[in-house]
Amino acid sequence: MPLDTGLSITPGRVVGQPIDRRDGRLKVTGRARYAAEFDIDNLAHAVLVQSTIASGEIIGFDLAGAQAVPGVLTIMTPDNAPRLPQVAPGQSETAGPLVAKPLLQDRLVYYNGQHIALAVADTLERAQQAAALVRVQYREAEAQIRMQDALGSAYPPKNFRNGARPPDSRRGDPEAALASAPVKIDATYTTPVEHHNPMEPHATIALWEGDGDNKRLTVYNATQGISNTRDALAKLFGLKPEQVRAICPFVGGGFGCKGNTWPHVALAAVAASVVGRPVKLVLDRRQMFTSNGYRPRTIQRLRLGADSEGRLLALTHDGLTSMSHPALGEFSEPVGLQSEMLYSSANNAVTHRLVPLNAPLPTYMRAPGEASGSFALESAMDELAAALKMDPLELRLRNYAETDPHEDKPFSSKALRQCYADGSEAFGWAHRPIEAGSLREGSALIGWGMATATYPMNRSEAGARIVFDSDGTVAVQSGTQDLGTGTYTVMAQLATDALKLPLHRVRFELGDSDFPKAPVSGGSQSAASVGSAVLAVVESAKQRLFEMALAAKRSPVAGASVDDLELSDGFVRLRSAPHRQIAVPALLARNRLERLVVEGDAKPGDEKKRYSMHSFGAQFAEVRVDPELAQIRVTRFVGAYAAGRILNMKTARSQALGGITMGIGMALMEATRIDPNTGRVVNSNVSEYVMPVNADIPDLTTIFVEEQDRMINPAGVKGLGELPIVGAAAAVANAVWHATGIRVRDLPITAEKILV
Repeated sequence: MPLDTGLSITPGRVVGQPIDRRDGRLKVTGRARYAAEFDIDNLAHAVLVQSTIASGEIIGFDLAGAQAVPGVLTIMTPDNAPRLPQVAPGQSETAGPLVAKPLLQDRLVYYNGQHIALAVADTLERAQQAAALVRVQYREAEAQIRMQDALGSAYPPKNFRNGARPPDSRRGDPEAALASAPVKIDATYTTPVEHHNPMEPHATIALWEGDGDNKRLTVYNATQGISNTRDALAKLFGLKPEQVRAICPFVGGGFGCKGNTWPHVALAAVAASVVGRPVKLVLDRRQMFTSNGYRPRTIQRLRLGADSEGRLLALTHDGLTSMSHPALGEFSEPVGLQSEMLYSSANNAVTHRLVPLNAPLPTYMRAPGEASGSFALESAMDELAAALKMDPLELRLRNYAETDPHEDKPFSSKALRQCYADGSEAFGWAHRPIEAGSLREGSALIGWGMATATYPMNRSEAGARIVFDSDGTVAVQSGTQDLGTGTYTVMAQLATDALKLPLHRVRFELGDSDFPKAPVSGGSQSAASVGSAVLAVVESAKQRLFEMALAAKRSPVAGASVDDLELSDGFVRLRSAPHRQIAVPALLARNRLERLVVEGDAKPGDEKKRYSMHSFGAQFAEVRVDPELAQIRVTRFVGAYAAGRILNMKTARSQALGGITMGIGMALMEATRIDPNTGRVVNSNVSEYVMPVNADIPDLTTIFVEEQDRMINPAGVKGLGELPIVGAAAAVANAVWHATGIRVRDLPITAEKILV
């Protein structure tokens, strides 16, 4: 049955429309201020000093040269840094808390590039010079750098999915079913370490004011989690949450790396306390490869067994992912979760294991788990189709799961069949020949590949505040953030329709932790979480206005009940007699109010206990391969997605284009190269860490399948940010096989891997 919210989510006047981004003009004119761009008086600058070994202990510092630089305020090391509470390390699966190490609390070194000192000076240039002059003596220990050398140390995650479920699952008897299956696939797929590389680097300005109970910390921080930043710093420094304020009106990309409160944020605050003035700390591009997580390397073994008609008899997925030293915490890349539920199979087993290395702590990267896992699963499905001499799309349709086979629940909605149909028609898939290497254009080899996309619907508790001003405008506020997804715009659209006001009279405000608490923008949950809170607070505000209108002297709606009233165009009016109305500003004036402020929140109910909730999609790729140069180009791509209610068609398409582009980069280009002897990242810049640019990306076709899902949340939103990258790399890889007949199971697919 539908989720009983008490709220109407019938299509409105502006929700779904391709409204231009409200923050667009500020960004293109340079007036949008990011974390590092706030003008703070008496600002000092901090620069990190990082280790040059991968494992061992610091036995001494020579700070004479650094301290002699004019303008140096302090050189903070483990020997003089303030002692901080020993916060338990680790990361939540849905809300990035403080990453507790390294905070200069000891001399141990766990990876190359670890923070070991901080130089603070009155100018950036002087801080940089001082940092370069810090000399460090080490006692080096043996380091474990290569994942393949440490497989014997693999262990099951201790806190998989934040303790919500075990890391392994099974149903039926997959080993017996595999043994008797007439058609089998047994293959191992690998993905490399990848880094997020947002345009804006991490940056923090920290400012302390007051003392005692009036002590207050303000941080201007590039983050995907305003409220989490506040809570993490409050815990670390022993403050009440209201004593910490995090501000971030704009985020220049994150893709997951800004979901946690990383050590540099806390170090900026510590330094500000030590020098007694505001401190700015901005990571350089090299430090972005060691300071804020990455997508871990994975080794995934897939075994599929099918009958001669292509129906899956068994599926097993064993995932190994690289990890840091356990002392730094734990992060699990859930590569096998979609293998539990995407296809109908009575015999299924999934395992997850972590391989500890001398490396920084990994973290979420766009579509964590699903992006890496889908490359393996969807490549294996393509291999099975080839073994059966069957169309890959037909194979997926024959194994279509009408209900979630893992949770044994109905889906709240599932329009994947329509995604397959619409995507394949737009792509022209019906004309794809089965045999690899049979499509050519001149000397070029042409290949067509496809894959399925899925991502779970996530939602957390969120709050919102609505402010009715005496001039007839309305502000809606929430402590969320806009990392380029269009939150400023789509939340204003939701509020506009709920209030029945013109769009220009409604503004949405975010980026300040003094606003009502909202979750991290990760897991594609912001629109679902904050949107539900917006609808809830609008409903509460309407009830308050109705009560005020009924209580007013000589009220034009006197004698009516709350149920008889409506709010429309800024008036409280009688539904049956719209001429009997009172304007909201007049209502405020009668109550001697300059503004009316109402707060509310919304949180999930038990809907996830009753339904399996996922977004779905279908990805179709065409590649062109030069057989002499082994050059691979993606020449066409079609993505069809069913992601619940689309709040803004323009910003949704932007999200899809970005996800597909990242998927193409994952397939053909992106890989972080690590020196196996030193553990140092050797391509820690954007010239050698290769990512797609405009010339690499063809015209992309995006399709949104209309989907009404009243079970998931009041806003009807499933989330779109992660979905378009899932399966994109597999679709490209499958197209490369179709063009060349060469199956590449190790990403990225580079020229040397298809040269024969």
